Amino acid sequence: MEKRYEEYAYVLDFLPHGRPGLRAAGRAGYRAGALIQCIGEEFFTLLEALVKEGLILKAGDRVYVGKASREAVTYIIGRVGYEELTGAAKSELPSVITRIALNREEWFVNFFNTARAITPRMHALELVPGIGKKYMWQVINERERRPFESYEDLQKRTELPSPVKLITKRVMEELEGDSKYRLFTREH
Repeated sequence: MEKRYEEYAYVLDFLPHGRPGLRAAGRAGYRAGALIQCIGEEFFTLLEALVKEGLILKAGDRVYVGKASREAVTYIIGRVGYEELTGAAKSELPSVITRIALNREEWFVNFFNTARAITPRMHALELVPGIGKKYMWQVINERERRPFESYEDLQKRTELPSPVKLITKRVMEELEGDSKYRLFTREH
């Protein structure tokens, strides 16, 4: 299977002087300098990256982190765990995840249209906070009539409270390590 990487990420925190303790964390050898903590827009990968000298980025900026020539980032240091994020990055996380969920509406609506059982007793939809058996069956029954076309359509036909908020909560749970199953993120 081809290994896939994040192409774009959103800045969670900009650290103009690097992160204190970065060298102590066994990542010596990187030049001191500005770095960002960011989250990938496709797999919600938490990353740290060195920023090109002289550039100042702010929380919410979308930057290219793919394999080709990058404008803002010189080097991807690597993945980080939720617990390694700065306080500022953690506080920025929910709003950035919400923004990603809004930008990727088609992908997430498709999740609601295609989600299946994970085990004989548990459906993937039930892993989304706020969706119990009642909402799960409403989603399944409505999508059998016809697939959902948007968050608004999903909400109207199932009476599900804000799908974007529910997705954001689920992604946060997965990033914080509070979940056995992963619907939207990759292991770090």
